[in-house]
Amino acid sequence: MDDLRTTLATFSPDDRKDFGRFIQRQGKKQKDRLDLQLYELLLQQRAYTTEQLVSRLYPDEANAVAYYALRKRLMRHLTDFLLLRQRQQDPTAASSVRGFLSLAQYLFDVGVPRLAWGMLRKAEKLASQNEQYELLNTVYNLQIAQANSEHADELADIIRRRNQNKKAADEEERAGIADSLIRQRLRQARIKGRAGESFDAILQEVLREYDLQEAFARRPALLYRLMSITRSAMLVRRDFASFAPFVMRCYHLMEKRHGFQPAHRYYQLGLLYMVAHALYRLRRFDESVAYLEKLRVVLHSGPRSNYAEFLPKHTFLLAANYAFQRRNGESIKLLVEVIKGAEGTLSPRDQLTARLGLGFHYFAEGQFAKTNQVLIGIGRSDHWCEQQMGIEWVLNKNLGEMLTQLEMGNPDLAYNRLRAIERVLREQFAEGGPYRYVLSYLGLVREIIDDPAAATRPDFAERVDQLPSFQPLEREDIHAISFYAWLRARMLQRPYYDVLMELAS
Repeated sequence: MDDLRTTLATFSPDDRKDFGRFIQRQGKKQKDRLDLQLYELLLQQRAYTTEQLVSRLYPDEANAVAYYALRKRLMRHLTDFLLLRQRQQDPTAASSVRGFLSLAQYLFDVGVPRLAWGMLRKAEKLASQNEQYELLNTVYNLQIAQANSEHADELADIIRRRNQNKKAADEEERAGIADSLIRQRLRQARIKGRAGESFDAILQEVLREYDLQEAFARRPALLYRLMSITRSAMLVRRDFASFAPFVMRCYHLMEKRHGFQPAHRYYQLGLLYMVAHALYRLRRFDESVAYLEKLRVVLHSGPRSNYAEFLPKHTFLLAANYAFQRRNGESIKLLVEVIKGAEGTLSPRDQLTARLGLGFHYFAEGQFAKTNQVLIGIGRSDHWCEQQMGIEWVLNKNLGEMLTQLEMGNPDLAYNRLRAIERVLREQFAEGGPYRYVLSYLGLVREIIDDPAAATRPDFAERVDQLPSFQPLEREDIHAISFYAWLRARMLQRPYYDVLMELAS
């Protein structure tokens, strides 16, 4: 496997064009650039061997030494390109601090200490405002090393600031260790089948071990980390009823006691999204939309560097909420605009989220042909989608495809999809594992495929009510309810969307 080719394959189409132009930044003609030729060969779908690459680049006489030197040159281009792009997209101002540090060091080396100290003070201010503790430590160390200059601050004052920052930096390191430990222990607990019971004990044990209880309560960055871990555990348990008030209380306490500074914008956005998403999953749609509006205001008051991550999330969740507020037409409009306007700029995950969401909204409107068209437009294998989104996302997609084919009058295609879903669940999990209820659901759909009139019989309704995942229905997952509503609509012979709205309310 060619590691350089693997790295380049991660580039989006726009990244590939930008990097190609970056390679030619010195102005040489394309036909003279062997490094550009190598880049284009590595991008091709076919994977060439080293010998094939050498012969294509040096047709007159194979030159392996020159080839490996060329690879090193291309790797330097790649490193420079990524460093430049990171600086342009860096939301934390870390790259600007590094720039000031580099300039200061250069000015010290060439004997211009007055300007060098000016750069160091700018670096210190920017790093302090953005809580870049590790970089700030580097700034203080350079200030201490240059404290003999007449332009320097008082050494005692520098050391005092350095020691104060060192405590915060150490706290940040301990939080990073705690973060990794909590995630690792949660994974181990899930393997043993006791993730729900173990979470609180794991959390408290690690926080006590690393003396972080108070730190998480006063620092937005650490609170965001903690809430992210908590949310991961709650997603597994689907316990949004516990998580929503917890994250709301933490957010408002932080807002009231310490506030969110400009340096905390990213963490504030993340916390607001967690609140809005948890409320949506609890079917508190009006409240969720209200928090999304807060998120929108914060997002547009900060740097555009946060847009790529949070603008799609905001749009997708807003569209999902609108669907359950009988504003499904607005949901469709939002997602169509996102898919058309952001083509090539959305991440693979966001593209998949947008398309599956749009497919659901078309299905709710009874526009099954459009649903089918959108799902086909995903254009990726289930294996690839599972790597990006997880098995549950793929399961929802396949269930949607199955019901769409059935609604379009293609029972054979629906039956083939049903059997494929069953096969995957039985192969990956013993007796379906955590997705046993899906197998029960598929059994009922199979009856409808075999005999469409089966759904209207009393015994069918009894079996639907006995589905384990929907007991009690009022606490069940909003996504599961969407599929359950389809069965209810068939039983009652009513429009799917009307039945879904009644269940969701």
